[in-house]
Amino acid sequence: MKIGFIGAGNMAQAIIKGLVASETVTGDAIYLTTSTVEHSQEVAGQLGVHALASNEELAKTVDYLILAVKPGVIPTVLTDLSAILSTKDLPIISIAAGLTLADLANLVPTNPQQKFIRVMPNMNVTVRMGVSAITANTFVEEQETFTAQTIFDAVGSTYLIAEKDFRNFTSLAGCSPAYTYLFIDAMSRAGVKNGLPKALATKIATEAVMGSAALLSATEDETPWDLIDKVCSPGGTTVAGLVSLEEDAFTATVIRALDATIKRDEEMTK
Repeated sequence: MKIGFIGAGNMAQAIIKGLVASETVTGDAIYLTTSTVEHSQEVAGQLGVHALASNEELAKTVDYLILAVKPGVIPTVLTDLSAILSTKDLPIISIAAGLTLADLANLVPTNPQQKFIRVMPNMNVTVRMGVSAITANTFVEEQETFTAQTIFDAVGSTYLIAEKDFRNFTSLAGCSPAYTYLFIDAMSRAGVKNGLPKALATKIATEAVMGSAALLSATEDETPWDLIDKVCSPGGTTVAGLVSLEEDAFTATVIRALDATIKRDEEMTK
């Protein structure tokens, strides 16, 4: 299987590194193009993969094509590939935010049965702990969807969801890293307020959050509240902190934040 990337920014490079590190494919099976041949060769050399001279050559060479460029560039890219796509059975994977399967299909009028797979990865793919949502149009075969999952499993976990749920996924997985960083920073600042050096407080808060997430992930038969109950002692310090958080509407505030991301996404894609 040969995989091609149009674009080699941070997200694409993270996926490429994950594919090679996980031995999903070797570097010899990965090809890329960027805005210039010189840049393509430079990045490819750093990653141990192949650089090609044009998007057209890339499309002719690979079995799966990943669009890893900004959404505004994709119309031009697909227009340039229209002749090839009208004759070659080439599944295209888009990781561009905001472009639906219908949007992508409209950009390839020469092939009304073009196979498109839409993937929404979050930034944690850079440490191979990403979360990616996957959906595909009706022309994509089951094995091709499975292959897309395999590609993104190399950098985390994948979930097949309906496209109508992508906004909800974005709020939960795409935006939540920023909210988690804010929470860690707030705990770190509390540690500093009470006498710890900032770097130490941040490290402790970060590792506490990582460990808590790992424990929850490892205990599939328990809910977050089950684990909260295990941490809390009647009348203890954790209970006092939880009461304070809920007095300030912590849960409701988080829900409103996620609702706000969904609303904003709807506004941006109208």
